[in-house]
Amino acid sequence: ITLKLFKEDLMVGQSEIPPEQLSLNSIFKFECHKGVKCFTDCCRGIDIMLTPYDILTMRKKVDMTSEEFLAVFTNPQILEKADLPVVTLKLLDDERKSCPFVEDEEGCAIYEDRPTTCRYYPLGVGALSYSGEKGEKDEFFFTVKEAHCMGFDEDKKWTVAEWREDQGVDLRDQVN
Repeated sequence: ITLKLFKEDLMVGQSEIPPEQLSLNSIFKFECHKGVKCFTDCCRGIDIMLTPYDILTMRKKVDMTSEEFLAVFTNPQILEKADLPVVTLKLLDDERKSCPFVEDEEGCAIYEDRPTTCRYYPLGVGALSYSGEKGEKDEFFFTVKEAHCMGFDEDKKWTVAEWREDQGVDLRDQVN
């Protein structure tokens, strides 16, 4: 699979996926915090795919069974190009199609238990190949630059590896 395919699949609204493959050592600038004008804009009008681990941690946070959580907070879908079943977070039926856990002033109400997709943002991950028997994968990363996002204008620099560790995605990727 090439980055071009990912770019075509991931172009949503005014998002841009620069044609640059990043490695774990690649450096990018990004920071999101309450002081950034676009704070929480990325939590609206999006498809947040949930992993099994996401569902388990989120349902625990809101004190529900898995069945209750799935019924209240998710939509089952079929990922068209792969013909695979996926579960996405059900957005609110408000004007902005918001994540049910986002609060305008405070951000994510379940931040410590937020989904893997949210943890990766503004990075995307792709696999060139995967050997399920040996557990080896040849993955790459890329940035997703949405028109509204001002986090890229901040001065904080990260390597992809530092971002993954800071956001807790390494453990989640292993579990999933």
